[in-house]
Amino acid sequence: MSQITDQRNSPSYTTFEKSFKQVVSPIEEFLHQETSSGILLMICVALALVIANSPLFPVYDAVLHTKFSIGTEKYYISQSIQHWINDGLMALFFFVIGLEVKREILIGELSNLRQAILPISAAIGGMVVPAGFYLLFNSSGPEANGWGIPMATDIAFAVGIVALLGSRVPKPLVAMLLALAIVDDIGAILVIALFYTDSIHMGALFFSGVCFLLLICANLVGVRSPLPYGLIGLIFWLAMLKSGIHATLVGVLTAFTVPARSSLNSHLFGEAMTDLLKNFHSQIQESSDSKMLGVLRNNKKQALLQAMENGLHKMESPLQRMEHTLHGWVSFTIVPLFALANAGIPIDFDRLGEILLHPVTIGVMAGLLLGKVVGIFSFSWLVIKLKLGDLPQGVTMPQILGIGLLAGIGFTMSIFIGTLAFEANPEALLNAKIGILFASLAAGILGYVWLYKTTSK
Repeated sequence: MSQITDQRNSPSYTTFEKSFKQVVSPIEEFLHQETSSGILLMICVALALVIANSPLFPVYDAVLHTKFSIGTEKYYISQSIQHWINDGLMALFFFVIGLEVKREILIGELSNLRQAILPISAAIGGMVVPAGFYLLFNSSGPEANGWGIPMATDIAFAVGIVALLGSRVPKPLVAMLLALAIVDDIGAILVIALFYTDSIHMGALFFSGVCFLLLICANLVGVRSPLPYGLIGLIFWLAMLKSGIHATLVGVLTAFTVPARSSLNSHLFGEAMTDLLKNFHSQIQESSDSKMLGVLRNNKKQALLQAMENGLHKMESPLQRMEHTLHGWVSFTIVPLFALANAGIPIDFDRLGEILLHPVTIGVMAGLLLGKVVGIFSFSWLVIKLKLGDLPQGVTMPQILGIGLLAGIGFTMSIFIGTLAFEANPEALLNAKIGILFASLAAGILGYVWLYKTTSK
């Protein structure tokens, strides 16, 4: 008995006990990662802005425009580092978004039509109305191409602001924000695919279709290893890049082919794990090995642990496993890199007043600050008035208005669409980025204050 007590008081036992108490739901884990990544994102944005407005800007700009090539002498791809981040690494960002969308459709807020109708309608309003606001100020000319910029919502920033409010914000309201942002992402992806593609090469597009069919077949025949999806997905990305359609679409399409079902029955899995644990416990009682090297010295323990690990991998769906593995890399590496590469906006403070009055800047700011609020609130009100959907329990209409304000934080996706819309128009892109920056900052502050006033501890 004293030996067991000593073990329980030891540091290794305490660590073990804590690790097994960290059981969180997918939405709690998602929120934790998005909160932390939102803070990191803010730091990267601030750092990029400081560098861009300092003597280091020429070095920063030169590094981003340095060409980097892969392939053979005959077949190769040569892009600047900024393009590799925007076209290559961001494909992984969209892959994770695709996994999240698929999960939400299967088991989340979007799995039940009546439950999903409110966030879907709110998201549609939050895309259509901002685009309309933008076009009010840029109805013609090359600047009109930026109508898609204010349609997007940056989920990491929005959730980061919500996290600052802590327990004041009811969980159903947070769930609605996540569902709304995910539908918003779907809309942004469709806009990129349909409206920001210059020319299409049919041969490469046909090959892309073949890759997509191979991925679907891999799902249907029960391939569960991530390797085939990764290899075919890479070829799919290369083909789509050559086709002229923006290659980030590959991330979403590949994610939709990843299996979401477990290959084991839950009851059989539970029984098998119980037997394995009993056998492992009996090995503990029989063994006289030291506790730190006991597993290494005992072949039976190793075999039992390997069997448990194999069972866990078969029970956990590939979709869940890939999302869990990649989410951290995307949130803490890819998105911050994107911010560092794209948020470096050199601001001419002598011309700032002129820039803020430019139609592109005004259109972006009006779309994000006014269009998002009007669209989300009015479409939500209409759905509830027509009794097509219900407000989540504990959520009020003033709080929906607060969500509309936070949805005006369009940073990552808005800049991404802006780089596509104004790739050949640097001045318009600069104005759009400044509009995104000012609008996102104002939306975050206003959203925080409004939700603080309309929620209680």
